[in-house]
Amino acid sequence: MSDYLKRAYAEIHLDRAKRNIEKIRTLLKGNTELMAVVKANAYGHDDGVLPLYFQSLGIKYFAVSNIHEAENLRKAGITGEILILGYTSPEYCKELYDYNIISTIVSYEHAEEMSQNAEQPVRCHAAIDTGMGRIGIRTYDQTKCADEIEKISKLKNIALEGIFTHLAAADSYDEENVKYTENQRNFFLSVKKFLSDRGISLKHTHYLNSAGGTFYADSESTLARFGIMLYGLYPDVSLKLPFELEPVMELKAEVGYVNKIKKGSFVSYGRTFCAESDMTLAVLTIGYADGYSRLLSSKAEVLIKGKRVKIVGRICMDQLMIDVTGTDVKPGDVATLIGIDGNEKITADELATLYGTIGYEVVCGISKRVPRVIMNENQIITVREY
Repeated sequence: MSDYLKRAYAEIHLDRAKRNIEKIRTLLKGNTELMAVVKANAYGHDDGVLPLYFQSLGIKYFAVSNIHEAENLRKAGITGEILILGYTSPEYCKELYDYNIISTIVSYEHAEEMSQNAEQPVRCHAAIDTGMGRIGIRTYDQTKCADEIEKISKLKNIALEGIFTHLAAADSYDEENVKYTENQRNFFLSVKKFLSDRGISLKHTHYLNSAGGTFYADSESTLARFGIMLYGLYPDVSLKLPFELEPVMELKAEVGYVNKIKKGSFVSYGRTFCAESDMTLAVLTIGYADGYSRLLSSKAEVLIKGKRVKIVGRICMDQLMIDVTGTDVKPGDVATLIGIDGNEKITADELATLYGTIGYEVVCGISKRVPRVIMNENQIITVREY
């Protein structure tokens, strides 16, 4: 019996991630450090292995979504700095201190509550909303924004170590978006200068995300928070990067059954597909409960024996059907839903365009009933089953 259930599984290729990181590092300016964003189970790739691998490559800074993700990194062996990018409830001040986690402060009121709940200094970065419309201090005036941050820095048990913002449209060449991004950066740097002039020393002032670090890199941002590009996907598929990325994840599934149907036969729920001629179908052991979206029904293709074949009918919770007419496919054969087979390739970005989303959602959505088979130079290192 196999070491893992081959029904449906995701291969995670460490060597590809390494090459992506090597290319990303060529973009960094001055003393800017690479921060690996590993939230959402490392974008679906496995946060029990990928962050440790990144750490072995010299990455010292990590970003997550919440306190539980941060604690998991510490328990897995991450010794570098960990920043929670989102809101953390003040009730977790003890955990922040115990695990040496950096919290984001989203407002002065939030900082006050943290101060009142903390019994020991809590390390923090203050978020500034320069135009994302999400979290952070937003005053529309650089001086007032600096005032708020200065007040935060003086609160008891608040160890303010940095400020940051998030670029909303750095992944666009549109003239208005370019201007918007430059305005965000300029606002942030003005606040930084006001604080510096007041003698407020900050270890980190950062605003570069994957797109920002690629197209707006400068030495003013002490950290470049790269996420999606680490995993070989593009911030926006329409943007040309200065190098080729290698998708780290491949999604595969076994053929469980081969079925010959007659012309006029219907396939799957709702009778949305009717065979126009005699066909041979293969049933793949993967479905929307594995994170392969039902919205790809009768739209997407998969790779099998080096060829592209179409999905027919609605994708089910645990299975889907593909048209293998004229091919020598049998139970036990492996199909590639994301990845490479021969000269053919299907990317998460390609699937995303078929149903109006982004590659981020595709890889983050691969469910935890799908084992992650961790590989390096095509050799299995370990298997992560949840």
